Amino acid sequence: MTSSRPLFRLLALLLALLLLPACSAVRVAYNQADNLLAWMAHDYFDLEPLQKQEFNTRIDALLAWHRAEQLPDYARFLGEIKKRTERTATRDDALWLLDGAKARYRVLAAKGTPDAVDILASLTPENIKALQKQFDKVNKKFSDEYKLTATQEERRRARLERTLKRIREWTGPLTPAQEARITALNDTIPYTDHLRQQDRQRRQKEFLALLEHRANKAEFARLLRPWLADWEAGRPAAMQAALDEGYEKRILLYLEVEHSLSPQQRAHVQRKLQGYIEDIHALTVKRVAVN
Repeated sequence: MTSSRPLFRLLALLLALLLLPACSAVRVAYNQADNLLAWMAHDYFDLEPLQKQEFNTRIDALLAWHRAEQLPDYARFLGEIKKRTERTATRDDALWLLDGAKARYRVLAAKGTPDAVDILASLTPENIKALQKQFDKVNKKFSDEYKLTATQEERRRARLERTLKRIREWTGPLTPAQEARITALNDTIPYTDHLRQQDRQRRQKEFLALLEHRANKAEFARLLRPWLADWEAGRPAAMQAALDEGYEKRILLYLEVEHSLSPQQRAHVQRKLQGYIEDIHALTVKRVAVN
């Protein structure tokens, strides 16, 4: 999930670090999370030295809590996913996985909200201007990456390439029959990237409006907490219906792929999950040295 919200991106990065293609990259990236998060915050807000110092102090405390309290839960979650991959998956399994990921994000968002309130309350008009410029940059990047101005056929090919790449990262090489079926199913999924861009821009406007309340910390916290916890709130009904249809058809695609896995492909998925689990266990013991 790519979010339009800088704070969401800062929090979600902790989860995204667990989804890197190579297991060894998880340890390296997680151990550098303080630097990655600091870079992202500075990139979005162009923080002053004192603001940077305050941010770094708070993010170090959040990461220490996350390492001690959340990583063991992530390992258990991935262990349950691995167990479920030993048999043919169902739609309930897919929904359980999505709900589990959302629940873990909300725990992280709830923990980070008090610090976020204090940090965001210190933003100056110059910081807000920097944020608006960064929004323009990320919107342009999203448009380019998802080819929003390209032809329908160009968008179709690009989406298919992204889908095949994601699946191969987990399964290894696909058979021609699997690729043909993925292509056919991918073409049935509604094109919603333009809606995702509209949703990003809606959230950006909401965030900027929320920042207008930052001088009153109590009111700001009251508004920010539910906004961070539920990124779907406030979507127009028609947009939500279209996005839901896309999600449902993606679930059907991934389930059909899962049902077609050979023993070798299923073993590839399980090895990848086990690698993540082992990395997380190592990270909970100590800060892994990065050479």
